[in-house]
Amino acid sequence: AQFVESGGDSVQPGDSLRLSCTASGFSVDDYAITWCRRTPGKEPEGVASINKGKGSDFYTAEVIGRFKVSKDTAKNTVYLQMNELEPEDTGLYSCVAEEFPLLGPKKRDHWGQGTQVTVSS
Repeated sequence: AQFVESGGDSVQPGDSLRLSCTASGFSVDDYAITWCRRTPGKEPEGVASINKGKGSDFYTAEVIGRFKVSKDTAKNTVYLQMNELEPEDTGLYSCVAEEFPLLGPKKRDHWGQGTQVTVSS
């Protein structure tokens, strides 16, 4: 599974961003796609996930109500709308494809390039 992530930026607290991850070699409808955040000194963590098919969405307590994950099957792309950004949201965001929408700690041998989100005043 391969993704190209984009949309990250340096923003101020309270700002919004929309991240994209475009898949190649498979359909985003065939897997649960999870947005993961990597931060130095911390374990990588899945923060938002959308299920395969019609795609119910799931969020950690930290981001629920502020983040929204969606997908465009025609573009084979999954989005993460991030609102009311906080400094704690800072990190390198990547997508992973799995059988089930699993949040929390992630252990992977390989990660995609990711897209950097930095929130600071």
